[in-house]
Amino acid sequence: MIEARELTKRYGDKTVVDQLSFTVRPGEVTGFLGPNGAGKSTTMRMIVGLDAPTKGSVTVGGRSYAGHAAPLQEIGTLLEAKSVHPGRSALNHLMALAYTHGIPRRRVDAVIELAGLTSVAGKRVGAFSLGMGQRLGIAAALLGDPDIIMLDEPVNGLDPEGVLWVRNLLRGLADEGRAVMLSSHLMSETALIADHLVIIGRGRLLADTTVEYFTREASGGGVRVASTEAARLRALLAGPDVTITSSSAEELLVTGRDAHEIGTMAATHGVALYELTAQSVSLEAAFMDLTRDEVEYQSAPAGTERKAA
Repeated sequence: MIEARELTKRYGDKTVVDQLSFTVRPGEVTGFLGPNGAGKSTTMRMIVGLDAPTKGSVTVGGRSYAGHAAPLQEIGTLLEAKSVHPGRSALNHLMALAYTHGIPRRRVDAVIELAGLTSVAGKRVGAFSLGMGQRLGIAAALLGDPDIIMLDEPVNGLDPEGVLWVRNLLRGLADEGRAVMLSSHLMSETALIADHLVIIGRGRLLADTTVEYFTREASGGGVRVASTEAARLRALLAGPDVTITSSSAEELLVTGRDAHEIGTMAATHGVALYELTAQSVSLEAAFMDLTRDEVEYQSAPAGTERKAA
């Protein structure tokens, strides 16, 4: 588990991370999201001791990163895939990491195979493509078989097969009871992988919630239900805290009752339904709406550029 409490980082008079508190729990993939300049990289660097907090604290598995005798076996990280000496081979890079932590050669071979690097293990890293570099970074993160994994943009440069591999890998790690922290700008991919979301903007916490709740609330909530007996169903669902609107003669939008409650009531009274959908928006749309005023660099809408006189 990763626990950040009132984590703050200042550089001179600029506050990059501002009293940030969150928890990355075992058995979950936590998506760590925010616009460029939000403080994500600084936060992850503080987690693994590369930057010291100005104030507050962060623990990994109950203690500071520096307090672990073999940190690679506590938390595996991918912060910069290309931070490898270009003259080393993939095998030599992983072996060097393994020697520092007493990790056996068989584990090195295992992560090389897991990452699909067996055929290029002896090649110089400087000749690797971006995708191959990502695979090597993930292999290094998993080398110590840690209970906590923290990855920054892990699918960057990967082809569709590689993206699917990372998705299944992270889901499998979380299902084994490990805590997985994932930072990514690919909202569609994050929506498929993440259970929980921690969203920051300008160093401050904006949301700490599940993906389902976040997208549902961003849509305004409600359940869309369709039936040839919409009028009868409306009467059954009516209540003091229930709002029902119609988009057509056979469709209702219901707020104040969830899909389970509506379905049960319809079944009890013999009302056939051909649609029952909790309303939500995409993670990307919900994220853009939440962070609209938190972006460091605001792009102008397409077509608004001025022509030179």
